[in-house]
Amino acid sequence: MTWSHILASKREFDEVEELIAQSRDVAAEYDSEIFIPDSFQSTQQDLSDRQALRRVIGLSTELTDISEAEYRQLRLEKVILVGVWTEGSVKDAENSMEELAALAETAGSTVLDALIQRRDKPDPATYIGSGKVIELKQVVMSTGADTVVCDGELSPSQLRQLEDKLKVKVVDRTALILDIFAQHAKSKEGKAQVELAQIAYLLPRLRGWGDSLSRQVGGRAAGGAGIGGRGPGETKIETDRRRIRDKMAKLRREIAEMKVSRDTKRQERRRFNIPSVAIAGYTNAGKSSLLNKLTDAGVLVENALFATLDPTVRKTQTSDGRIYTLSDTVGFVRHLPHQLIDAFKSTLEEVSESDLIVHVVDGSHPDPFEQIRAVRLVIDEIGGKDIPEIIAINKVD
Repeated sequence: MTWSHILASKREFDEVEELIAQSRDVAAEYDSEIFIPDSFQSTQQDLSDRQALRRVIGLSTELTDISEAEYRQLRLEKVILVGVWTEGSVKDAENSMEELAALAETAGSTVLDALIQRRDKPDPATYIGSGKVIELKQVVMSTGADTVVCDGELSPSQLRQLEDKLKVKVVDRTALILDIFAQHAKSKEGKAQVELAQIAYLLPRLRGWGDSLSRQVGGRAAGGAGIGGRGPGETKIETDRRRIRDKMAKLRREIAEMKVSRDTKRQERRRFNIPSVAIAGYTNAGKSSLLNKLTDAGVLVENALFATLDPTVRKTQTSDGRIYTLSDTVGFVRHLPHQLIDAFKSTLEEVSESDLIVHVVDGSHPDPFEQIRAVRLVIDEIGGKDIPEIIAINKVD
């Protein structure tokens, strides 16, 4: 081998080393940008991007010389589903787990396994029994899963206990639905509503590691803080909670200001006696498809859960020429988180203040009556119990 070949090989080696160093810097910067305590914006990708990334995992030549942070961007989360069956039949429990699997896949993950435990009520310490936790840990280790998703809302202590025992990330059903909403929110109002719901969920679950959140500012420790900076002070976790509450108050003000425009348009329609019809129903039942068919609205239609978050109102008319408005609304789901209902109240008013509700039902679902019951519970909760309802069976083919 000549000296020219050796020098060329050395230059190529140096270039590869430089690229790897740049990758590490980018990964470190990426991690530092994601984990900012005051930021609650979702870092998840759009559904189309996630579907494109799904094919990357199937490649036989995985990259092995890149950092973990870069690798996380190239793969989907591997999750294990866990449910507690407290009532109903086995079929009901299986339907619930199938819905949880659909939610997990919509959020951008690959479901590896699912476990159900029959109990009178969830375990107050670990959601599932201690024996089941040991079994679950073995499944997590054998499958290489990095996330466990529970089919229920976990208390802060249950969440902490499970993470301590399983040594992987644990997510409950509420956090999963909030994550899907964060991915699909496009409008300014939708993003603000989702962020409000997320931090309302986060606030009671805020915790620190070691003594990092127990430090106090005050006394001599205040140092050069000067007047107003001395005294007992507050712990860092108290400071974080106060800042989160301030952020929630700011978001509520912004949502209230954006609500004015929606209320004005609704009052105009009432002034001209234009009836309003709201399309409501379970998520992915076909509400947007019905709106497009009746009004040529051209709104997004996807075979995905919660593809629609921002309501769309279109004017149309009956066969005899009577003008009315048709509203496409956010889909409902079993055990819809209360944080979302509170945050999306201004959006859900399109349903609660309509003259007629067209309730779209997925006729191909194994238990459509349970979906109807879940939708009616939410409609009752937002004040639409007495509004006339028409059931429209969809997907009968």
